[in-house]
Amino acid sequence: MSEPTRVSRGVLAGAVSGLAGGLVFGVIMALIGFLPTVAAIVRTDSIPLAFAVHMLFAAIIGAGFGVLVVRQRAQARELLFWGLVYGALWWFLGPLTLLPILLGRPVTWDVASGQALLPSLIGHLVYGAVTAAAFAFLRRSRTPGTRRLRVVSVMRGMTAGVLAAVVLVAALRVMAEQVPYGLLVTGLLAGAGYALLFGDRPEGTGPALIRGMAYGFAWWILVALTVPSLVSEGTLRWSVADVRAAVPQLPAHLLLGSGIAATFTWLGGLGRALFEDDVRRLHPGESGPGRARAAGYGAVAGLAGGLVFALVLYPSGLLPTVARLARATTVGPGLLVHLVIALTVGISYAIFFRGRSFDLTSGLGWGVSYGFLWWILGALTLAPVLLGGTPRWTAADLAAAFPALIGHLAYGATLGAVYQRLEQRASPWWLTRGQAEAERRTSMREQTLGSAPALWTLVLLMALTIPILITN
Repeated sequence: MSEPTRVSRGVLAGAVSGLAGGLVFGVIMALIGFLPTVAAIVRTDSIPLAFAVHMLFAAIIGAGFGVLVVRQRAQARELLFWGLVYGALWWFLGPLTLLPILLGRPVTWDVASGQALLPSLIGHLVYGAVTAAAFAFLRRSRTPGTRRLRVVSVMRGMTAGVLAAVVLVAALRVMAEQVPYGLLVTGLLAGAGYALLFGDRPEGTGPALIRGMAYGFAWWILVALTVPSLVSEGTLRWSVADVRAAVPQLPAHLLLGSGIAATFTWLGGLGRALFEDDVRRLHPGESGPGRARAAGYGAVAGLAGGLVFALVLYPSGLLPTVARLARATTVGPGLLVHLVIALTVGISYAIFFRGRSFDLTSGLGWGVSYGFLWWILGALTLAPVLLGGTPRWTAADLAAAFPALIGHLAYGATLGAVYQRLEQRASPWWLTRGQAEAERRTSMREQTLGSAPALWTLVLLMALTIPILITN
């Protein structure tokens, strides 16, 4: 297929998909009372005319989505996250930037405006997800390698969901007031959904963790913010106060999503180890150094990231808190404990992401995403539990841990960049350097055509949204 033909088909499919997303978004805008704002653009009070203008915008924006993803694999598992990122991008471009300009006002790039437009952000995320799903549906017949989903995959997903929910509730001693008892049901449904979307090919644990975290974010919007008020009241409670009240459920859903993805991947690996006849398929895509060397690289990269992180911890006065993990209260032991943790997390990064960083961009992307995950898992969850408390998941707790978020992102960026540089120097013993480089280029193209860049961007958007959720 020629490039102009590919682009034109992408534009057409994107426009139709945008209409589907715009229809859902239009209903949302009617529920949250945002259609009069659209009407103001065309200087009218007519709500039907405003809806027509909205649908026109939806089609045009959808066509842009088609151009963006026409070269991607047109499958829901890849396009869902591209749709979420695209919707968030248009929230920045639309309500925060272009709309004020069209109305003769200055752009609104401050936290207060972001809080006021938080319902619009969630609506844009829904628009992006629906548009992506419609685009994948329209182009499903042209997608090579699509497999029929097997019942065993769904059963594996449901098992992974229940196991992840049980571990989250039991091992971390999550309090009932922080996470509803329905978490087990959510885990069951989310696990089945994960299998439906992503269960048709093997994947490494590291990318699965990040994919699962983004997947958990989508479930938080659905379960914590949307379904309860829509079912009980027929409306959407998406104000900043409502979202802040649902913040304690956000870390739970992020960890649940990561747990589902990791457990689903491990169960799949166990099944392949037991029943796969071709041993070459047991470790797909592994082109990095040997495990022992990778662990050493991870330790070095983790220490480098830990030193950078310490530049945030020391001025913030957090090192004595870290020292309490070793029954101490001074800066020296705190720094030592911090570096040991940084080294350990670095080794885990090497184990999970070995052979997944093909250039500096992918190294930074996976590293920052892993750092964000460890902010949720470490600073907000494990550390308080190990100190004898419960997870610190309230909006006030997130605000208090915001300096640690900056430190975790800096740690992750350093970890990912240093590890990628170290790993790039090594070739698997069974390949020549030329063969290894060719394999890396092929894998990098495969990763780029997937959802990895969208996952990295979505994690950054989640981190950028934290100030909106915690600022009074």
